Amino acid sequence: MVAVPTPTTPQVPPRRRRIPFQPLPVRDGLNATRVVLPPNGDGSDGSPRWDTVLDHLVHRFPDDERRLREKVAAGEVVDHLGRPVAPDTAFAQHARVFLYRDPPVETRVPFEIEILYRDDDLVVVDKPHFLASIPRGAFIAESALVRLRRDLDLPELSPAHRLDRVTAGVLVLTVRPEVRGPYQTLFAERRVTKVYEAVAGVDPALDLPRVVRSRIHKERGVMRASEVPGEPNSESLVELVDTREDPSGTGDGGDGSRGRLGLYRLTPHTGKTHQLRLHMNSLGLPILHDNFYPTFYDVRPDDFGRPLQLVSRSIEFVDPLSGRPRRFETTRPLQEWA
Repeated sequence: MVAVPTPTTPQVPPRRRRIPFQPLPVRDGLNATRVVLPPNGDGSDGSPRWDTVLDHLVHRFPDDERRLREKVAAGEVVDHLGRPVAPDTAFAQHARVFLYRDPPVETRVPFEIEILYRDDDLVVVDKPHFLASIPRGAFIAESALVRLRRDLDLPELSPAHRLDRVTAGVLVLTVRPEVRGPYQTLFAERRVTKVYEAVAGVDPALDLPRVVRSRIHKERGVMRASEVPGEPNSESLVELVDTREDPSGTGDGGDGSRGRLGLYRLTPHTGKTHQLRLHMNSLGLPILHDNFYPTFYDVRPDDFGRPLQLVSRSIEFVDPLSGRPRRFETTRPLQEWA
């Protein structure tokens, strides 16, 4: 990991923000899991009924039954006030309990995170391809957030925004809970200028630059998003920066030709899931090594040879605490344009 100096940030009073009470602290870079107990059934119609909190946890996480019983016996499962849940603690619907789940065994992503900037409020990094931004699904320890919490000893580090696992580039994180709200609001309200670069085929008949607008829909639990009829809710500026010969034939222009690759500058004006990937695909120029669009194909978790040719090149905004303009940029090359 690259060592960088730690400048002093002007002391500007942060906005007041209510910080939710967490009865269990971050441990080894990981937050405790919160479980909200659902309404209880009566068993008459086949609906499950639980007499104790432990009964429900075992029903909810059946593969972890042995470890759950061990954790409850050791006092490692607590309620919202931090009181240990006992083996006979009665089930109460809508109650909240907290526990540390055992992370899965993961294949290490063989790339390091580069620190671009660090002060008392922010850590800005260049996230490599294949590394998730936050713990999710099968990617827990192998996420930028968990790695950075461990490496920098910053247990309260939190992302101000997210970057797809397969996309590399600039990622902004907040150091302290007290400043998290202003920076997350900045991104949520789109008061940030993001510029991406991508490599794709070239279509000589396509008039660029152009603004692409469409309605993007993403169903919960479905990996891919899609463009659907209706009022546009997404917008991206697509610019062709340069072209070069592609003797390997990895690119495919919209006219079906294989012969040239293009380097594209992409500026999203909205932040829908997979927006840039969908918009490039809609132009007949799918980003190189995109295993979702136009057609999904599976990639092994330990296959790091063909990264998606998309990088978050720079992020600019007016700092919500100091009022100063901030700009962060990575020089990371794209594999097919190096």
